[in-house]
Amino acid sequence: MHGYGDETAGVCPFSGTGAGTTRRGVPRRTVLAGLASLAALPVMGGTAHAAPGRTPTSPPPPRPPARRPRATRGAHAVGNPRGSDIAVRAGRDKEARFGVMFKKLPAFSPPDALLTALALSMNDGKAPLSDVKDSDVAFDNPGMPAGYIYLGQFIDHDMTLDKTPLTQQQQDPRGMTNYDTPRFDLASVYGKGPAGSPELYDPARPGYLLCNDHDGVRDLPRDDVGAAYLGDPRNDENLIVAQLHAVFLRLHNRLRDQGRSFEQAQQQVRWHYQWLIVNDYLPRIVGREVVDRLLRRRRSGPIEFLGRFYKPRDPRRPYMPVEYSGAAYRFGHSMIRAEYEVHDQHTVPIFANEGYQDLRGNRPVPEDLWIDWNYFFEIPGMSTPDDRNTARRIDTQLSLPLSTLPPTVVAPTADAITSLAERNLLRGKRLGLPAGQDVATAMGLEPLTNQQLGLTDPGWKGKAPLWFYVLKEAELLGGHRLGPVGGTIVAEVVLGVMACDTTSYFTANPGFDPGPGYAMGSFLLWADAIDPRAFEDPEEEPADGEVDELPEEEAPHEEEPEVEEPEDAEEPEPLEPGEAPDPAATTPVPGPVV
Repeated sequence: MHGYGDETAGVCPFSGTGAGTTRRGVPRRTVLAGLASLAALPVMGGTAHAAPGRTPTSPPPPRPPARRPRATRGAHAVGNPRGSDIAVRAGRDKEARFGVMFKKLPAFSPPDALLTALALSMNDGKAPLSDVKDSDVAFDNPGMPAGYIYLGQFIDHDMTLDKTPLTQQQQDPRGMTNYDTPRFDLASVYGKGPAGSPELYDPARPGYLLCNDHDGVRDLPRDDVGAAYLGDPRNDENLIVAQLHAVFLRLHNRLRDQGRSFEQAQQQVRWHYQWLIVNDYLPRIVGREVVDRLLRRRRSGPIEFLGRFYKPRDPRRPYMPVEYSGAAYRFGHSMIRAEYEVHDQHTVPIFANEGYQDLRGNRPVPEDLWIDWNYFFEIPGMSTPDDRNTARRIDTQLSLPLSTLPPTVVAPTADAITSLAERNLLRGKRLGLPAGQDVATAMGLEPLTNQQLGLTDPGWKGKAPLWFYVLKEAELLGGHRLGPVGGTIVAEVVLGVMACDTTSYFTANPGFDPGPGYAMGSFLLWADAIDPRAFEDPEEEPADGEVDELPEEEAPHEEEPEVEEPEDAEEPEPLEPGEAPDPAATTPVPGPVV
């Protein structure tokens, strides 16, 4: 979550069982999730213009097919996103691409040594497991299937994508004038549209997004060295988010197959995505009552946002609060697990030593690392696996691999900081974030004391970093969702941004409702994104010529309008079929630490 990273493109900052198709689950429980930081450079694309000339007397020879431009790879940990240092560079009262939500609060600047020592204490020390059946249930968040953490990372990338042309970014490094406002418009999927980002679209089928199915895997479209064509290259930073992105490509094309125009298909995908953020994702993170308290739904007129703290001066160009991007939305880092089960009996670590499988992205998806979405979301009509991946609880402990991020995540420079906790804490200070207790007081809440937070060193002077405060606040309440300070920041920013966008369903179609019980599992079925192998019982192979029948999915109900029914990149050496990972090989890849 905002957790998920930091980059010039943007800050990278649940339950029910279905009946129907039976499936034997093998124990497992965990989640990988957004890693640390990465930078997304603008994807460059253009159109060719024919030069004028004389009309030939005979047909000209056919032109060779145009060579597609090279795709852009995301780069991790290259610095703060453009304009996020507004508080220290331009003033706490300024609003541009970023801004300060609590403008009257002072910055909290504890000594770096205290922040570094705190980061060391946030490492849970547990090595990745060879099999998730051995997962420590004390860390599990039973109401949060793992897929929602990846969805949160996808949402973050969409919200923080900086599509401003590179030349304008260079002219405005502070992001004061030339910047895109945050929207949930799936720019990471659609880019600048068929004309502005032609590399994302299928040249043989106008209005269709480019897909890439290979070796039984639904992958992202890639160039000849394995880099993905994406509106936001950050969505290729790990294999889970990459395959989640492919779901959106698949759904758009399915709607086109059903006769929708490009604009109609795009609108429907966007509105369903936005509805899921508000009605499925956010209630799991902050609580349904918090969402309902912040919205007013009326019989006519737009859905109204009732937030008290996120109030952009110019609703047409809302800013991104640094309290959200640099602290509150980074709660997802504590929910990352060291390993997870991608499909039945196949557990893979986040990072592994060379020669072993792991989840790092920026490469074609290996054929045996396809995702069974029933291990990450509740899928209607599919039985619950015994060990569906769940997120970790929200607390002040991060999984061991995040304490030593590998060189492919953090560039191995002389001054590289490879502890994710240390990066977050130091960055919060550099951005001028207020203390957690000061934010709680500004909200009218009784702040937690440093004694309650476990910060005993007098050097803290009775205050705590906002990111740590948000995590500990949630931990003290059970860790299942954010507490009042973290939950208020996250909910107000997400819902406030949605309300400022006149193209969102809040304004354009406030009565939009896909139907009762609609959630991510329904969305995946509608997109026909469930791999057929997910419906197979591994112990009962179908007879020759016999094909298992897939559950029939229905297009979600919509009020308006009605919807019809619905390489050269290096990669770790794959293991032999059935071979379990060697626990000694699943330790984090070492990298320089300052």
